Amino acid sequence: MAVAAMLAVQLSNALSVPVIERIGPAGTAWLRMCFGVVFLWIIARPAIRSLRRADLPALLALGVVTGFMTTFFLAAVDRIPLGTAVAIEFLGPLTVAGLMSRQRRALVWPFLALIGVVLLTEPWHGGIDLAGVGFALAAGVCWGLYNLFTQHVGDRFSGISGLSLTIPVAALATLPLGLPQLVGGEFAWWVLPAAAGIALITPVIAFGLEMLALRRMTHTAFGTLLSVEPAFGILIGLLVLAQTPSPMQLLGIAIVIVAGAAAQRGGRRDAASP
Repeated sequence: MAVAAMLAVQLSNALSVPVIERIGPAGTAWLRMCFGVVFLWIIARPAIRSLRRADLPALLALGVVTGFMTTFFLAAVDRIPLGTAVAIEFLGPLTVAGLMSRQRRALVWPFLALIGVVLLTEPWHGGIDLAGVGFALAAGVCWGLYNLFTQHVGDRFSGISGLSLTIPVAALATLPLGLPQLVGGEFAWWVLPAAAGIALITPVIAFGLEMLALRRMTHTAFGTLLSVEPAFGILIGLLVLAQTPSPMQLLGIAIVIVAGAAAQRGGRRDAASP
């Protein structure tokens, strides 16, 4: 489920590029969230009656970080290659994986993945858009928090009912940034169906799979498994956006995959009762 979610997220990000060129990254992210609300409320009715006051902080926090994670990342993709953006963004969940681990030896795999991330970004070449790097780092902070809150909300609500409560919050949180870009952009008729199709992939399918996966895995295993995602970013960037990786980036891909696979050992988590 986690691997399928990662592929879905990167595919949706790559498919968002033409939409970004029309209505901007914030407008694209907001439109995706709005369509995501519609689809989720059709598929899974929000469990409003089961809400408790203690649930609200986690739901609100998850919604906010989800919205800005998407917005910041699309802003990064608008400026730097997809694989590079994912590699930089990955530093967020990588940090969470290291901090949440109770065993010192588990830090070997995040460190190994970090080496792969450096090879993927190739900082020694220079010429990287600093604004793009900054947006990717901001998205990484949100991504690390997203993993923490997703597991908490996933434990509390069955299936994807928790997601149907948090995506509306994400849409509201990013409205001040998204709506002005949408209104001021070069709108075309195909933008709406394109955004709707992308929203079905992410947030609906991808975030739903992540929430279900986090019910069965530890923070450390899930966070370090995400080290495979920069490789998926490179792959989708090559297939969809024709962004060709260098030999050094291919070496980085191999390293992060090894780290991600090794991190799964001992990372199974007993499924929580809703």
